Amino acid sequence: MEISLQTLTRFFMWSTFLNGGILILWTAFLTFAPVLTYRTQQRWFPGTIEEFAKLMYGFLGLYKLLFLTFSVVPYAVLLIMG
Repeated sequence: MEISLQTLTRFFMWSTFLNGGILILWTAFLTFAPVLTYRTQQRWFPGTIEEFAKLMYGFLGLYKLLFLTFSVVPYAVLLIMG
């Protein structure tokens, strides 16, 4: 089975859109409603709000790096190749 360049491009396009939306939503929640986010997640992340903020921003940075590496860069390369 051979996958076409067009199929790969569409896959990475949708991957970029969906992961970018998750990144924007996550950033918005942490920026505009940090206390609400902390209260809803307190059951799984015990600790102070400062520890929670450090942990979430660390996860956010990791997610951003993975998003750029595995969604945006392959999509850009496929656009250039196409």
